[in-house]
Amino acid sequence: MKAFANQKYTLDEYFELEMNSEEKWEFWDGNVWSMSGASFAHEDIVANLLFTLRKIRPKGCRASGSNVKVKVPAYLPYRYPDLTIVCGKRESEMMGGLEVLLNPQIIIEVLSPSTESFDRGDKFTYYKSIPSLTEYLLIATRRPHITQFVKHAENEWINRDIVGADSRLTLSTFGVELLTSDVYLDVIFPELEIPDPELERVPENER
Repeated sequence: MKAFANQKYTLDEYFELEMNSEEKWEFWDGNVWSMSGASFAHEDIVANLLFTLRKIRPKGCRASGSNVKVKVPAYLPYRYPDLTIVCGKRESEMMGGLEVLLNPQIIIEVLSPSTESFDRGDKFTYYKSIPSLTEYLLIATRRPHITQFVKHAENEWINRDIVGADSRLTLSTFGVELLTSDVYLDVIFPELEIPDPELERVPENER
């Protein structure tokens, strides 16, 4: 994400920007920032998820990409999650002349270094204000690691970490299994830097 122009916008000005721009923008407290730009790993993971989530269609559910606007009551007017899943009929309302989704059951965010702490913290807190939301997934891009949050009761969420390229994840909302090997298909992870023991060795005269 990048800040846009160091100027404050009214909500009406933001809606006008959204309607007349080919880019996606998000708004909060008068600030506007672009949602464009992503790594190859990010885009590969999104494409893999959209492909493998076709298996939910027989259950009356469908997955949508990041062009869908989702109303977040605690973080108005709306956000652009990387993926949203809705089972049954989509419910929507108009905001500033734009259609906004009201009833996602699952939201998936693919993490990047610049947004990871926000996606794990404040953004998840805001997403919890969506009444229909029952599951939240965070997909790492630097290693095969998925964090799953499942709503257990009002204001109570259970989380688990799924680690490794050959693991399995069950989407509790509708009982569908995902393989991490499918989620991370063809994704190239950055090489981890291994310290050189010769460089780490302290000379005897400095001990």
